[in-house]
Amino acid sequence: MTRSMRTSVPGVPSTPSARSRLAATAAEIGMRPLNNVVPMNTPGVWFARKLIATVMAAAGPPVRGTAVTQVRSGVVRGEWVRAPGVDFGLRAIYYIHGSGYVLCSARTHRGLASQLSRKTGLPVFLTDYRLAPEHRFPAAADDVEAGYRWLLGRGIAPQDLVIACDSAGGHLALDLLIENGRRSRPQPAAVAMFSPLIDLTLALAAEQERRQRDPIISARAASRLPYAYTRDLPADTPRLRLTVPPGIALPPMLVQAGGTEMLSADARHLHEMVLAAGGSCELEIWPGQVHVFQALPLLTPEANRALDRVADFLRAAMISPADLSEKVS
Repeated sequence: MTRSMRTSVPGVPSTPSARSRLAATAAEIGMRPLNNVVPMNTPGVWFARKLIATVMAAAGPPVRGTAVTQVRSGVVRGEWVRAPGVDFGLRAIYYIHGSGYVLCSARTHRGLASQLSRKTGLPVFLTDYRLAPEHRFPAAADDVEAGYRWLLGRGIAPQDLVIACDSAGGHLALDLLIENGRRSRPQPAAVAMFSPLIDLTLALAAEQERRQRDPIISARAASRLPYAYTRDLPADTPRLRLTVPPGIALPPMLVQAGGTEMLSADARHLHEMVLAAGGSCELEIWPGQVHVFQALPLLTPEANRALDRVADFLRAAMISPADLSEKVS
């Protein structure tokens, strides 16, 4: 059975909080002009990475007492993130961070991962895939696939593994799902996406921007990031321009995007593709919110509410018939 977007979603506020409006205004005044002019040369990439790491650490620090375990296993790089009281077990979240393929890392997303761990009671494995421009396509996709296979190889069953991701991580996650289907590999139990980037040319974002200005960056400036990963490849290269094959076996998906961001167009496009292919996908557009607002709980109170909904969705996907029987008894 498919699920579609509703104009009014229970639990999703119809208007943004005052703090969220203030955060969006501050971003438009302070960050957008800077983001639009930072050059994509070596000093510019270094500065942009430092800037986003600073913002993420300040607005979404890890939960106090979070345990971090570094992973270096063959080609797999990343870290386990566990909120206080969360132990390793046979269930886990696989987190694929965003960055436009250029900017972020496992460390920048440690705070968001710790929040997910706290709310779900699950350990989170954050992949630290290789970034552009140092490493171009398909380096990041290969690393994400290796991380998924590594988790399954550790004894975590597909039905006990869920994926969460944001921005360019959404493109990487969708690519992984499509490749799983093409190669008859098992799919995870569910996928939650925050502000997924699906169109790497940013054409969908540019169209949305003509209707509403994104407070963080312009589509033209943002398009330079994935271009650093895809440089010299045609836009329609397989695994870059993603299409969901009809009838492919997909896990249930929950997609959240901010109402002020240009990538709300990508979220809608993904939602339509999944439904057209016969999959299950729920779309939530949170009014007044910026790109990946879930990672900024100190700036916007809606971040906590959105993550609660994601945690409920991911936990529900891993409930087995045995679990239900135990609850009934």
